[in-house]
Amino acid sequence: MFRGASAVNLDAKGRLAIPTRYRPEILEQHQGAMVCTVDARQSCLLLYPLKEWEQIEQKLLGLSSLDPVQSALKRVMMGYATECELDNSGRILLSQPLRQHAKLEKSIMLVGQLNKFEIWSEAEWNAQIEQDIARGVKGEFAESEALKTLSL
Repeated sequence: MFRGASAVNLDAKGRLAIPTRYRPEILEQHQGAMVCTVDARQSCLLLYPLKEWEQIEQKLLGLSSLDPVQSALKRVMMGYATECELDNSGRILLSQPLRQHAKLEKSIMLVGQLNKFEIWSEAEWNAQIEQDIARGVKGEFAESEALKTLSL
């Protein structure tokens, strides 16, 4: 399980070092195999262990190619999906198109979402988190049926 936000740096070749606390799980449970794609709703990347990604692929496969909205989501997520292998130094390489989508430069945030990571530029992450907290302050979380039973 991946949780917490980690500030990491992207090197000149587009590699990011996965924090050491996550490496054993990625290596032992997933043999270092991951898949990175874009988030179609916001300017961040989604980094899945391969087994988790394969579940997403099955759901995408079930979407209609005739429905323009479903087809668009499938095209974006599958089109950008890139296999990433954890190297001996615990790094993964992010392709240029992925880095461009998320506006990644040197300072980035790796954010655990239990079964995957989100990868944000530090500036985009700070802006998004500010928006998310403002939604909570306005009471928008209480308006969601799914969140009404969530006790924090």
